[in-house]
Amino acid sequence: MTKTRSNFRVAVLIDTSSGWGRDIIRGIHEFSKKQGGWQLFVEPRGIEESIELPRNWRGDGVIARVNRPELARQLKSRRIPVVNVSAIQLPGANFPRVASDTAEVARFAARYFLGRGFRNFAYVGLQGHAYASHHRDAFLEAVRSNGRTFDEFDFVTSGFSQTPDWNFRIEKLASWLKGLPKPVAVLTWSGGREIIYACIQAKLAVPEQVALLSGANDELLCEVSPIPISAVQQSCQEIGGQAAALLRHLMQGEKPPAGPRWISPLSVITRQSTDSLAITDSHLIAALNYARNNSDQLIQVGDLCEVSGLSRRLFERRFVECLGQTPANYIRRLHIERAKKLLAETDLPVPEVASRSGFGSPEYFAFVLVRDVGLSPLRFRKAIRGW
Repeated sequence: MTKTRSNFRVAVLIDTSSGWGRDIIRGIHEFSKKQGGWQLFVEPRGIEESIELPRNWRGDGVIARVNRPELARQLKSRRIPVVNVSAIQLPGANFPRVASDTAEVARFAARYFLGRGFRNFAYVGLQGHAYASHHRDAFLEAVRSNGRTFDEFDFVTSGFSQTPDWNFRIEKLASWLKGLPKPVAVLTWSGGREIIYACIQAKLAVPEQVALLSGANDELLCEVSPIPISAVQQSCQEIGGQAAALLRHLMQGEKPPAGPRWISPLSVITRQSTDSLAITDSHLIAALNYARNNSDQLIQVGDLCEVSGLSRRLFERRFVECLGQTPANYIRRLHIERAKKLLAETDLPVPEVASRSGFGSPEYFAFVLVRDVGLSPLRFRKAIRGW
């Protein structure tokens, strides 16, 4: 029989020490309020703490970051609906899943760097972690498909940790960074402060010689660095909301979906660590500066050609060779990133956001945004602001 009550008792086994975890919990809470208010059992926990259900807890469902075999076994033994919000793939942990699309996060990062003219790329990952390897492989594929160079460095971690061992010698990382061709664009799984410290030790300029992008945007940790770190903004509130919606269906007796639900990232938050262009062609620099300074206007490829002083055919050829994309695609990305920024930082109505971002109509803007991140303008604003 299908359950129809709304006051479910739900355990949330997700850390509260990271921006990722807190935003997912916010998304769960927002969804539960619309259902009349679930009883959410949440406790303050660190990302590396072992979180589990109390032995005598009785409830209707669980939303968890299933990152350890012990937790997976415990949840299976309870025989209640579980939704997993972790991208970590554990053998036998076949719970319904709503999680960040780590491969798309990596491709998102590659497009961001390619759009800034980088030709040399590197990845700093976590040794022995399959989910980090999946992230790296997607980044590598996107980079090499554009004919760019690639190198990698793996941190040693302890157990299931997502951070480098604190005994790690910064000198080793500094030596590796020093040997890379410059300028180089570096993506890391998350964090990145160790990379900034290594650059300082190696006397490498950030972002002019080493541009660093984190795969996860924890605002506090990205700012607590000698050089603030740019990061990919994942759609954590959307993950929380969709995980809660899926759990509701399961608690009401419905069948689980056939496969996981992967959620695309929202945008790149640009801070000092990537705030530069890695090109030397003066014609292209003039065109790119014009495009960036006029991203609130409807820009045509012909406008960039005129500013560059090159014929259209030569301009487009150089553009693709240097930036790995067509001028038309670059203009579209520029407009959509400006629109995302306005949605995140202002209360402008959606038609005004579209107008100030170079889109011909709010309908076309909404179509492009949904295609880009899978969210309407209003849902994107809500997700990125943490409402």
